Formats: sequence, structure tokens, C-alpha cells
Amino acid sequence: MTALTRILLGLFMMVATCAAASAADRVIVILDASGSMWGQIDGKPKLEIARQSLKTVLQAVPGDEEIGFMAYGHRQKGSCDDIELIVPPQAGSASAISTAADNLKFLGKTPLSTAVRQAAEALKYTEDKARVILITDGLETCNADPCQLGKELEAAGVDFTADVVGFGLTAEEGRQVACLAENTGGKYIQASDEAALKDALAETVAAQPVPEPAPEPEPAPEPAKVEFNFAPTLALSEDTEDLGDEGQSWNFFKAKADGTRGEDVGTEYNAWKGNLEAGDYIVTARFGRAETEQRVTIEDGKLSEPHFILNAGTLVIRPLGAEGEQPRDSATVNFTYPGGDATEYGETKVVVPAGEQKVTVTIGKGVATEEFTLEAGKKIEKTIIAGVGHVVANAFYKEGMKVDAGGLAVRVFKAAKRIDGTREDVTYGYGPDTAYDLPPGDYVLFAELHAAKAEAPFTVRVAERTEANVVLNAGVLAISASGAKETRVFKAAKDIQGDRESVWYSYDEESQTTLNAGDYVVVATRGDDNVKSEMNVTITAGERAEIKIP
Repeated sequence: MTALTRILLGLFMMVATCAAASAADRVIVILDASGSMWGQIDGKPKLEIARQSLKTVLQAVPGDEEIGFMAYGHRQKGSCDDIELIVPPQAGSASAISTAADNLKFLGKTPLSTAVRQAAEALKYTEDKARVILITDGLETCNADPCQLGKELEAAGVDFTADVVGFGLTAEEGRQVACLAENTGGKYIQASDEAALKDALAETVAAQPVPEPAPEPEPAPEPAKVEFNFAPTLALSEDTEDLGDEGQSWNFFKAKADGTRGEDVGTEYNAWKGNLEAGDYIVTARFGRAETEQRVTIEDGKLSEPHFILNAGTLVIRPLGAEGEQPRDSATVNFTYPGGDATEYGETKVVVPAGEQKVTVTIGKGVATEEFTLEAGKKIEKTIIAGVGHVVANAFYKEGMKVDAGGLAVRVFKAAKRIDGTREDVTYGYGPDTAYDLPPGDYVLFAELHAAKAEAPFTVRVAERTEANVVLNAGVLAISASGAKETRVFKAAKDIQGDRESVWYSYDEESQTTLNAGDYVVVATRGDDNVKSEMNVTITAGERAEIKIP
């Protein structure tokens, strides 16, 4: 279990502890999906650590906890309004939150203050008890004051608390967001390295209120003294040793008369032993993606030592783009196993139920799938090769003159045409040096910059780098048309009907566009009478033409 996972688990258990006292207590988790989350800690992107940590913790959270999920910076670059409540607070939301986190893109800015305010409002913090957990690797970038926001929410809320996890922040950066938690009575946890995470988690858990002890029962014959009355063990199969100290979770339910689950009475973690009230329970044991349950009877003065068998094995998957490469951290690894499915990233080790397995590795547009049988207690290690080549696409005004403009759009099609003459659309991108991982084969690169368009074929080979270049054979036209309400550019040549093809237009007096080399007519329209004036212009590849229309 990673340090971030243990911190998130501590925060979720804080929520669960409070929820037991008040059914109205709900929580929204806010995940920083800004572009800085592509940064790495110990060689692994922070976004992958956050996704996996969140997913692991959610598996251990009781199903009746009302948890929502919000993200910011996941849809647009440079926007302070890119905030979305993806999963509203509700019971049983763990799977929906995990799926939402897996599908996030990490692009934009860090409007953390506005996100916390919106989460508080979604929880109706001025009417009900509410808690927000913010996971951020950056500081506020949208001209807001987190410290002042904390004071406002604390003053207006019925019982509002914000906990903040500073993921990869320096101590100085942490102080700039810690006030948001402190001003609402919440916790700030500095997640900069493993040791600091463990210390912060211990402080958070130890700081929780200790429940009042149950009233002493009436004097009765004392049962035999035992330190613990419940000490379970867990193994992958009947033939394997008990699992180690970490990774297990134990969920306890009162057993109904018909043998089904009743009241959820708590969750414990790792190699746990402790005391339960006498009675019948349904105990669920989980490790990785596998789980099992059995009925257990607890008697006063007696030690119950049930042994749980998961009937599970271990998969180690190394996703490669091509033979001889290192495992790709960006690879998506999808597991389908008896009773469920899951998604991981990069080289993955996971425990899953035994039986028929299907593992699909996706790298860029390359996909490879393997199916096999996993026996209980066994470990299967597989290297799965998606089989892709790396392509870097660029466009040029003319040979040797590269396009660096941000308005460049490129799209990749398969070279072979369908029966109707169209081609299969494969992928797209923007700007120079767009990169793709593609399966081997023949493709066509289509580039468009303003009104200039061109295409060029290229071939991809596994494990090779390909430079896919398109020569637009284009130049830039700058137009000045004082007083014009519309300026339109036509090709100079007329068709058989005497009409010219319109290729571009603008509603500004000063405008600029990129055009394929050739002859054009520029028409400016002025006044309420739509008086038109025109000028001929020739565009030369790699050159700039400037005209002023009288």
C-alpha cells in the first residue's frame, strides 16, 4: 500500500467515524487534474499514484457511505471554470468514482478555491454537516485566497470541514494551502515522502475522538480471560501460506437469522486481531481484487481463529510497445476476471480471483489481448506487447520551413480507402511535434492551418520512430480593409458556372490567415449598401503577403 493510499484511507475512515454519529454527514473528494499531475514521484506520474490510491481506498470504504467526486483542470487548458461534479454524493459510488478517475485527462489550471466552494454548496453546507477532501499537487492559480475561503465556509457552515492532502508540495507551498484546512477545523497532510506520510497518518488517526466506553454490564460470572477474541488469517489458496501484514481488509456485518448480512459494524485493515461483541457475524475478507466471506460466531471468553481462503492468484503484467523496450508507464492494462474487471497503468502486480483471465494492454492506438487460466495460489508473469511504432507529426510551409503555429491541426487516417472512398479516422492532435503510438501499417497524415490544407502518406513499423511530415505549400496573407464589415478570400479561378470558391472570411478590419500557394481574390464589403471592393493577390509558399484594400 502506498503512502498516499494510507493517507486517503485515514481520511476516509475519519468520514466513516463521523458518519456513524450522523446520517447527514456526506463527503466530496476533489482531485487535482491539472497538467502538473504529470510530474513524477519516484519515477511514477503523480496522476497514476493518485488514481491507484483512490481506487484502493474506495474498495475498503463501506458501501453505505455517501461519497461524491469532483475534479478540476480535466477538460480545458488555461480555464479557471473547468470544474465538474462528476459523481454526486451517494451510497455505493466507489465504482463510479474509480471509473471517473481512470478517464480523467490532466490538462489545465488549479482553481482549487472555487472547487472547494462548489463542493461545499453541493453538500448544502449551510444546512447540513459536510466534509470535503481536497487532493492537490499545486497552489491556487486562479486569483483566489484559500485561507479567506476557509474562514468564510467555517462561518457560514453548519459543521463544515475541509481536509487537504498536499501531494508532492514543498513545505513552503504546503503552508499556503494548509490554512484552508486549519480555518475549517480540518487536517492538512504533507505527502512529500513515505516517512512524512506515515507520521501524518498516525497523527490524523490518533487525533480522532475516542468513543465513550460501553456501560459496564451487570455483574455476571467472569468468562475465561483472553487478550483477543477474534484473530483471522487469510491465504490465496488452501496450499499457500498466510498473507503478510499489509493489504487485507476485513468488513464485519451482524448476521441475520436467514444467514444474510445485517448491520455493518465496522472495517479493519491489514493483519488484524481484536475483540468483537459476542454474536454471529458475516465477515468479508478482501485482498487486491479478490474477496471471500464466511459466517463467524464470537463467544465470550473464547478465541475465534477462522481461516479465510480467497481462491485467488497473482498476475504480474509488463506492457511493452515493442520487443526489447522497457515497460510503458503510460500503458493501460485492463483485467477481466471471474466476477469483475479492473484497470491499472504501467507494469502491474495484482491479486485476482482464480479462473479464466483476459488481459488487454493498450498503448496509444496499439492493442494486444491475452486470455489464460490462473490457478488459485499461483503467480503468472506475462509480457504483453502492443506492437506499435512511434510517430512524430509536423507540417511545413515549404520544404525546410516548419510550422510552429498553435493553430495547426493534424489528423491521421488509414491509407486504405473504404468502398465509398472514405478513410478510417485513427487519431488527431494540435500543434507541432504531435506524437502518436500506432500499430504498423500505411497511413495518411492530413494537416490544416487556417485555410491551408495538405496531406502526405507515411508508414509505421514496430519499434521504429517515424517522422511524418506534410508540406502545406502555403504562405501567410495579411489583410487591411479599413471600415470593412466583412472580408472574404476566393480562389481566383472560376468554375464552369463562373463562380469562385470561397476559402476564408473575417469580420475584422485587420485580419490574417494561411493559404495554399496560388492566386486569390480578396473582397471587402462596407456600409449598409454592401459596397464591395476587391484586390488580386498571389500567395507564395513560405512567404508573407500584405495587402491594403481601398
